[in-house]
Amino acid sequence: MPSNIIGAEGIIRDARSRYRQRAEGGAHGAFEAETKRAGQTPRAEVEVSRGSAPDEIAPLLGGQSTEGVVIRKRRMYVGERLVQLADTYIPESVAEAAPAVSQLDSGEGGIISRMAEAGFAQATVVEDVTQVHASADQAAALGVSEGEALLAITHVGQTDNGQVVEVTQHVLGPGWTLRYGVPLD
Repeated sequence: MPSNIIGAEGIIRDARSRYRQRAEGGAHGAFEAETKRAGQTPRAEVEVSRGSAPDEIAPLLGGQSTEGVVIRKRRMYVGERLVQLADTYIPESVAEAAPAVSQLDSGEGGIISRMAEAGFAQATVVEDVTQVHASADQAAALGVSEGEALLAITHVGQTDNGQVVEVTQHVLGPGWTLRYGVPLD
């Protein structure tokens, strides 16, 4: 079964394979690889800055400094349709060791690959999926009504020794299905 299908039924985000196949075909991350695999055209608008992590992100950074984090704000499109807003917060120590995460184009495989090359491979990913009410900015960007319920994913990536190397908040536009698989052995 394809890991991401975009069509009349919407977009399927398949966590069973997305992190292992993020560089497939030269893609610059999981979203690009999944979208291309589905025969669609991905595009992302990226802004990179340094700042402080918001109050809801700070505790997820695992006690690391929340000042001076690298912030990657992405608007992710399928064709011309904006389908996702994704804000990533990277601790300064990780960004210093993997400077490409601070670039607009982080290269093949995206920031997760750059972190791994610098010794910060993500061994554990925890994703909390919740419903949020669209803010005025999110509603305007995603073409929904303010207050409309949207799916949000808070992704926390950790190394094998438990160091948090990124926290990403994804806000998904209408039409997404999230697919997860759990080994039963």
